[in-house]
Amino acid sequence: MAIQNITMPQLGESVTEGTIEKWLVKPGDKVKKYDPLAEVVTDKVNAEIPSSFEGVITELLAEEGQTLPVGAIVCSVEIANDSELPPPPPPKKSAVSTAILNAGVQKKQEIQQTQQTTTATVASQKTVRQDKVRYSPAVLRLAQEYEIALDRITGTGEGGRITRKDLMKLIETGNVPTSISEAPPVADTAVPQSAPVAALSQENIKPATSAQPIQAGDIEIPVTKVRRAIANNMLRSVHEVPHAWMMMEVDVTDLVAYRDSIKAEFKQKEGFNITYFAFFVKAVAQALKEFPMMNSMWAEDKIIQKHDINISIAVATDDALFVPVIKHADEKSIKGIAKEIHELAGKVRAGKLAMDDIKGGTFTVNNTGAFGSVQSMGIINYPQAAILQVESIVKKPVVLPGGMFAARDIVNLCLSLDHRVLDGLVCGKFLNRVKEILENSNKSSMSVY
Repeated sequence: MAIQNITMPQLGESVTEGTIEKWLVKPGDKVKKYDPLAEVVTDKVNAEIPSSFEGVITELLAEEGQTLPVGAIVCSVEIANDSELPPPPPPKKSAVSTAILNAGVQKKQEIQQTQQTTTATVASQKTVRQDKVRYSPAVLRLAQEYEIALDRITGTGEGGRITRKDLMKLIETGNVPTSISEAPPVADTAVPQSAPVAALSQENIKPATSAQPIQAGDIEIPVTKVRRAIANNMLRSVHEVPHAWMMMEVDVTDLVAYRDSIKAEFKQKEGFNITYFAFFVKAVAQALKEFPMMNSMWAEDKIIQKHDINISIAVATDDALFVPVIKHADEKSIKGIAKEIHELAGKVRAGKLAMDDIKGGTFTVNNTGAFGSVQSMGIINYPQAAILQVESIVKKPVVLPGGMFAARDIVNLCLSLDHRVLDGLVCGKFLNRVKEILENSNKSSMSVY
């Protein structure tokens, strides 16, 4: 018999943590190798944690709603068949064998000591809640975001532990205890006895995220786990990334004429539409190859300039937003990009996106123009360094050389950038290059095949 630990898996290239949404097993359950143990939600995808062994679940070390970093232990399994254990590396000499044996004995003692300590701690927590309580990362993050006074909450977890579900329940009902609410009343000498003004001032300093009263005709929409993951990722991006913005007008009159001239024949031949968006993605991929700094990511003590050009594209459903990836977009033709856009959008709407479809994105292009938008400021898809919003193509009067006016097809390209990684100079050159490629997209200069 042996005890093996199951850890939080790496569920994406940039994913650093996951939230246990639901346990699918309990202590004492028998599991086979690859059986699902728990449902996990990240900011990228929903997935399941599979068992790496066949055996019996001995302990669940994470609670539902708890957020854990990649590599953290979530549960333990008792292995009946030692042959399933990974073989140790072969020793090169007897001293190594002795070291391995000693390490194994020491490890076993550490595990026993840890189990004894854990048992004692749980027993102590059941009788009295300690003054110094350890909170999960998810609980600390919510407490900071909503200014929750954790010392005023009694948790429903084991030993009175506060869980993420406890905080979410308080947030949804609006009964959030905060340190602000404990502030002493303002002295009469400082504020006149005008109750409405005092009440308004106190109301103004409450967190803007507190729940609003439900009135007749209001509809309550539960927050889905996908929407919660999107919210967390967007909040992280805004809090951690110093956003800056840049916009450029592009004359795409020739591109519009070229696409209109081939779209019917293309649809009949290929079976899917050739969209303007495919031309934009191709132009961005080409410009990224010439300005590789735009294809970078912030990594605290260094900046990582990515070799592959993998374009993330935003695809929306009625209640969620997904960002599948066109891999090696710079190596694909406009036809190849158009086909991938069509296939990935179909997968999103059918709920059939695979893990590989969302991994490895290095730069995001968002087709906001599909909704009629003409100017927007996108939130960067963390940990990428920039996102480009392609706005709606509109007719505008333009002054041509010689002073003549003409109606031209104009599109705004709106770039959001991470100012830790990128500056205006490289971003301006990059956008100018995209502009140049698009303004020269015509039958003689660009082929879709």
